[in-house]
Amino acid sequence: MVKVVGVRFKKARKIYYFDPNGLDLDIDTDVIVETSRGLEYGLVVVPPKEVQEDEVVQPLKPIIRLATPKDREVVENNIKRQEEAFAIGLEKIAKHGLPMKLVDVEYTFDNSKLIFYFTADGRVDFRELVKDLAGVFRMRIELRQIGVRDEARMLGGLGPCGREMCCASFLGEFAPVSIKMAKEQNLSLNPTKISGICGRLMCCLRYETEAYKAAREELPCVGDCVCTGTGHGTVVEVNPVKESVIVDVPDSGLIEVKAEEIAESCDELEAITPEEAQEQAPEQGQEQAEETTQAEGQSESQTETKAEKNSKPRRPRRPRRRRVKRNKQGQKRQNRDPKTTQ
Repeated sequence: MVKVVGVRFKKARKIYYFDPNGLDLDIDTDVIVETSRGLEYGLVVVPPKEVQEDEVVQPLKPIIRLATPKDREVVENNIKRQEEAFAIGLEKIAKHGLPMKLVDVEYTFDNSKLIFYFTADGRVDFRELVKDLAGVFRMRIELRQIGVRDEARMLGGLGPCGREMCCASFLGEFAPVSIKMAKEQNLSLNPTKISGICGRLMCCLRYETEAYKAAREELPCVGDCVCTGTGHGTVVEVNPVKESVIVDVPDSGLIEVKAEEIAESCDELEAITPEEAQEQAPEQGQEQAEETTQAEGQSESQTETKAEKNSKPRRPRRPRRRRVKRNKQGQKRQNRDPKTTQ
């Protein structure tokens, strides 16, 4: 077992685990940690706990110390400087005429690196841009290309539901979303209705997928033959929210039936009392007798027709005439022996 603590560096971002280093840490405690980018200012979101060694990436980097008021001033100062750096970045991009869109700028806590986040349709050759920015800011410059989902998370905004976007408010990591999830929830497959601001499928399509799967397991599938109170029919539509199905009954048309009603009606239709079985037995015997008499009559008529066909005299066959091959003038063609011909 390994003792870890969860730290988040920005709102609604991925949680990283560090070694508590013997410090007494609680939730919402500001700390300074060591990362691959250097020293970073983070917030504790998961209190110290013990986990299995295979659940975390080894080796764990330690938490350096608790954050001080002076560290908070450094962070606020970096935020103000980011606005100036963003304006300079836009100017330099326009100067070099690069097909890229600048999204955000970030200073590291120790001011050792300045990161520019941008989006582009393809690869961009920004080597001259990096040299120009390094000459202005006098520090290490990094340009990082991101996708449209990360762009929407950084910019923020309101979703189609009217609330703040999930990726910008609480969603830590992006999970894969497929069109199959929309089909399972009987949603419209119109791209404008199931796509978010980023142009991709909305992340909220994944939230209720498991609930719909569990509900569908208790309901018959489309095309299944079921029995209802009005008779047997075929399922044409399934509604997991209502826990009901639409059944096409030949005599009654389309009817909506609950899952519980389908099970009860089947029991009623299949359950037969002994008295009903005795009443149905002689009727079935009479029907079988009638069927046997009809079959015997058909067999006798078939044997009679066969006997009549056999009794009729057959016409004698005509002798087959031998066909004689003739040439175009109508004369008989003679077989030539290749040995006699020269």
